[in-house]
Amino acid sequence: MRSILFGAAALVWCSSAFAHTPLCACYDNGDGTVLCEGGFSDGSSAAGVTVRLLDAEGGVVLEGQMNENSEFEFEKPDGAYRVVFDAGPGHLIEIASQAIFQ
Repeated sequence: MRSILFGAAALVWCSSAFAHTPLCACYDNGDGTVLCEGGFSDGSSAAGVTVRLLDAEGGVVLEGQMNENSEFEFEKPDGAYRVVFDAGPGHLIEIASQAIFQ
């Protein structure tokens, strides 16, 4: 019985050791567009990760995916907005427009 519990504990420990943390940063390009770059702390790509642009009320303005370079670019909307990098449960990052600088 102890070996089964030890094996289960080792499996849980190993899976957490290989976990990766999502990373995302957005930059105002100064030309009316915003570029977001994503990835994971283990160096893996964010290509295909869903990105949503939400207005101040939380409505979806735009939805797309990170490209093959782990980038997502969009036209900067008027007013407050949020960028949501959604790589699945536990891997969500929200960036408020006030935190995006040139």
